[in-house]
Amino acid sequence: MRKIDNMAETETEMPRKPPGRVSGLGHLFAAGSYSIGGLRRLWRETAFRHELLFSAVGIGLLVAFGASPAWVAGFVVLNLALIAIEALNTAIECLVDHVSPDWAEFARDAKDLGSLAVACLIAANVVCFVSALLL
Repeated sequence: MRKIDNMAETETEMPRKPPGRVSGLGHLFAAGSYSIGGLRRLWRETAFRHELLFSAVGIGLLVAFGASPAWVAGFVVLNLALIAIEALNTAIECLVDHVSPDWAEFARDAKDLGSLAVACLIAANVVCFVSALLL
């Protein structure tokens, strides 16, 4: 967290009015706008941008080397799961940083476990990619 003019620069410093309840079709549009907001937040994470780049390159290589549509689809699904886990990991990190600005063992554990989840999905993506090329 950076300090600017004796104030912490975080998104939680400026209180915002909570959104009102929305139902019906409006709820679908509201949920979509929340997802876009999450994607904007996730875009600020370097790891996410790297994962997105490697996903696009991997999909392109699978198509270029003639992998079956089933392998390409499996790789796409695993990459979507990776994005979801990266989003959850980022959410955990945001919450931990807010709850515990100082070092704490629980904070380290929470961040390490989130990182492990991301690493497991990256490993699954690599296995899928290599298998698609070899089989």
